[in-house]
Amino acid sequence: MRPVAAALALCAVAWANPAAAQARAPCHVLCPPSLKIEPAVTFGNLFAAPRVVDDRQTPSRTRREATFEVVVAMGMPTRWPWLEITAEAIVQPFARDATPELELEANLVWLPSHLTRGWVSSHVDMVDKYSPAERPTDRRAYTHTLNLELDTSVAIFTWLPENGWLKDVELEASLDYVATGLAKRGDLVDGGRLLDDASPWSASIVLVLPLAPL
Repeated sequence: MRPVAAALALCAVAWANPAAAQARAPCHVLCPPSLKIEPAVTFGNLFAAPRVVDDRQTPSRTRREATFEVVVAMGMPTRWPWLEITAEAIVQPFARDATPELELEANLVWLPSHLTRGWVSSHVDMVDKYSPAERPTDRRAYTHTLNLELDTSVAIFTWLPENGWLKDVELEASLDYVATGLAKRGDLVDGGRLLDDASPWSASIVLVLPLAPL
């Protein structure tokens, strides 16, 4: 338990004094965390929009709508450079129901930024996601799904000569696949009955803005 306790202590120091945390001994398991805010536009039903039927038995195709989201992400690097743990809260500020989604991710880095001189990095994420319930048959306020994501980021200001806040600003493209817990044909969703399985694919364009440590 000593390595875990030491890692948690480093995390606490990082929030209180990021510079001091970076100057301390290297982490054993979890490294000092970072906090980011990520405005994102997400496109659902990416490859095939399911059909729905309303109360009058009129079938229609689900609209492909873009949604604006704000993600607050806390990233926790580990002693292994290919693994990072991320916790996220996701809110749609302009939706009628702004209840946040909660995610816990294991980020597996397959393209580290040092191989592209700091310009591009990419990782595959295994995401444990808790979302507000949508279907009348859902027995809990939140539903649980397992998602897989492919995220690729471009450090758009890496060409700047000095080290500073802008150096860590990124533009990210994300491809998301819902592996479990997807609404199926015959389910009632938002007042309509699905004639096809819900689409598991979505894509997002994300602006990554670091908050702490700077």
